[in-house]
Amino acid sequence: MATSEGSPLGQIIILNGAPRSGKSSIVGAIQADFEGVWLNLGVDTYVRHITPPRYRPGIGLRPGGERPELEPLVARLYAALYASIAAHSRMGLNVIAEFGHHDSYSQPLGILPDCARLLAGLPVLFVGVRCPLDVVMERRLAESPERQGTYVKVEAGMPAPAPVIAWQEQVHRPGIYDLEVDTSMSSPRACAEEIRQLLAEDPPHPTAFERIASRY
Repeated sequence: MATSEGSPLGQIIILNGAPRSGKSSIVGAIQADFEGVWLNLGVDTYVRHITPPRYRPGIGLRPGGERPELEPLVARLYAALYASIAAHSRMGLNVIAEFGHHDSYSQPLGILPDCARLLAGLPVLFVGVRCPLDVVMERRLAESPERQGTYVKVEAGMPAPAPVIAWQEQVHRPGIYDLEVDTSMSSPRACAEEIRQLLAEDPPHPTAFERIASRY
């Protein structure tokens, strides 16, 4: 696919999954192993380095409607970030971006279909990154106390905290993807290889984002 001027469009890969599902590790594998320039424009970069502290977690807002006053800003931040992703693609730059898309705010915001429409006409692969709850909890337990404190503390033997369960329940709705990977069964490099193989094939029609944009 190319722009109206004839230059190739950059490929876009959107990874969607719960925190600690392994998205960042797949991003690292793609940036290390795929040919060309792959820019990471996902949630971690946006929240940690761009969003002012008093407005965090911004687009990382957890399911459950915990901060309704931030929700109008969250919708605008998503729109701005996806517009930036589109601009990078039109400049011929490849983008890999990780998110935890959900619509469990104080009221539905319809952010994912709005974002899908912003990438209309661009080459987008939407990948669901899955990981069972018990593995997510193991990964959280293995983290340093400092990192746990930025989200929710966990201890050995305790039940999964409600925010962790909420992510597992909400992040894969509606569950329409071009590809799904499971990081409890495959390494980050193996997941990246599955993505590479799909990119080498003819793109699916309609794509996941085309289906989401037209259906919701």
